[in-house]
Amino acid sequence: MLEIFENPFNTFLMGFALGVVFLVMAYFNHWKTKTEFKRYKSHLSDKLELDAKQLQDTNKERARLAQENEHLRIQVNRLNEKPENKLQRELEVMARAEKHMLINAPGFAPAWEMAKSQALSQMETEEKGMSFPQKMFRKLIGPGGNGSNVSSTLPEHSMSNNGKSGSSETATTTTAA
Repeated sequence: MLEIFENPFNTFLMGFALGVVFLVMAYFNHWKTKTEFKRYKSHLSDKLELDAKQLQDTNKERARLAQENEHLRIQVNRLNEKPENKLQRELEVMARAEKHMLINAPGFAPAWEMAKSQALSQMETEEKGMSFPQKMFRKLIGPGGNGSNVSSTLPEHSMSNNGKSGSSETATTTTAA
């Protein structure tokens, strides 16, 4: 078996054949790597195209939302200029401030609730015509200027004395007139 290696031509041919085998393997691996590189390159270009398209769509959406936000901001400012909306906004601010104070200032809550209930009762008495300035005005001027009876304009006040048709105050003002 070693006789094959004694002839230099045979050794050259075996070395050459072995070199050709390695060359074929190298070309095969190079071709395989080249095709994989092309595949990665196409994947990368596809991904970059998709990312660019997504970025473009996102920028369009952002621009649309910024424009819509600006329109809404202008509309809110325009609506806030209306008097009834200013009052409603001020009421909302006060309600939020009240909630904040109730949570953060423990001694504030009872005093605030008492002040609110007193203000509510004062408003109710004023609406019923029972406040001191309105009583004095009625005593000095008399019943309503259009000739109608006070008891007919104030049904809550007229039925306050156990179902009687009028109170003693309205009876004295009607007899004096």
